[in-house]
Amino acid sequence: MNETEPVPPRPERRDAAENRQRILQAALELFELHGVAQVSMNQIATEAKIGPGTLYRRYRNKSELCLDLIKDNLVQVFDDIEAYLEENRHASPAVRLRGLIILFMRFREKKSQLLTGVEDATSSPNRPNSRAKSPLYNELHEMCVRLFDEITAAEAGQSPPNSTFKADMLLMALSSDAYLFQRDVRGYSSEQIVEQLCLTFIPSR
Repeated sequence: MNETEPVPPRPERRDAAENRQRILQAALELFELHGVAQVSMNQIATEAKIGPGTLYRRYRNKSELCLDLIKDNLVQVFDDIEAYLEENRHASPAVRLRGLIILFMRFREKKSQLLTGVEDATSSPNRPNSRAKSPLYNELHEMCVRLFDEITAAEAGQSPPNSTFKADMLLMALSSDAYLFQRDVRGYSSEQIVEQLCLTFIPSR
């Protein structure tokens, strides 16, 4: 083998693959019964009939486990967003940003608990840099920055906040904590939240 060629990844051992499936199945059943926040890693290990050490060797925390459960859905929603942006590439950036928000909010509504679990590890006030290390956050942020850049370019003579800042603020408003507060405390529907976000972040003209 040429020294410059990458070494192919080693296939997952059969017992490791079986443990992974048992963990994911146990976690999914517990989450559906009790909610993500109420279930501990030790409960998952007990339900899966494995030792805590085996569980923690594969998943350092509940956030990683939730990400594994939802990753196929995440791939699909990003594929849907990219397809929407491409199909509507001739529409205004404001229209495309609104479409992105709608698609992600529909996804959040369907997978609210697991998304909350994924985000828990990236929203701690004691780890201010952790949010920027989330692949979910980074991919959404990049899409939003591109659209905000296009919107800014069309606003000649004005000095709006820079696109990185606006994207950060929008994604904070789209986070689980903000979404659940607006839905469960303020009483807004998902459609009303989308409308208020668009009024707040997208120019009316």
